[in-house]
Amino acid sequence: MAAQNPPEQVTYWDSIAATYDDYPDHGLTDPSVLRAWIDLLRRWLPAQQANILDAGCGTGSLSVVLAGLGHRVTGIDASPAMLDRARAKTAALACTIDFYLMDAAAPQLQPQSFDVVVCRHVLWTLAEPAAALARWADLLTPRGRLVLIEGCWSTGPGMHAAEVVAALPAAVAVVAVEDLSADAAFWGKQVDDQRYVVVADRTN
Repeated sequence: MAAQNPPEQVTYWDSIAATYDDYPDHGLTDPSVLRAWIDLLRRWLPAQQANILDAGCGTGSLSVVLAGLGHRVTGIDASPAMLDRARAKTAALACTIDFYLMDAAAPQLQPQSFDVVVCRHVLWTLAEPAAALARWADLLTPRGRLVLIEGCWSTGPGMHAAEVVAALPAAVAVVAVEDLSADAAFWGKQVDDQRYVVVADRTN
């Protein structure tokens, strides 16, 4: 399965790893922002312990939240510098999370091994988002779930919610599309672009 991350893209993410968590919604160091994400994820994740993949985990902020909710977490990212930050963060917090240097668009992982695949602000960066979604769906256990947190930015790039829904494979069905734009608690400020979560369950 060929990787989709060109070297220049990996270099870019490596170059911003040191400052990535400076944004409130990236580092999740603001208590009110952290609480908003905890509440959102708790709403869409299984109540019981689950195997969760954080696809494109970056510095591991969401991975830490997922582990804090009692789940078994695997994080993958193509950026070595981002993963260094993620591993340091989890070590400081005494979390047990498995991180792997791996293209989120083409994960080399066992099919049907995750109850949930979570992705935040990664899908829009991929050259073939529909192909990535199909691969993520293959990783889900029967009745497993995709939790896709994305946006279409006021600066131009991104994906509209309808585009994400249209790119979903036939193996999953949409459960919800929830707008996150109006709630400043998620972002640490008011935003003027489209931000949302698409939740879809595997049906076959």
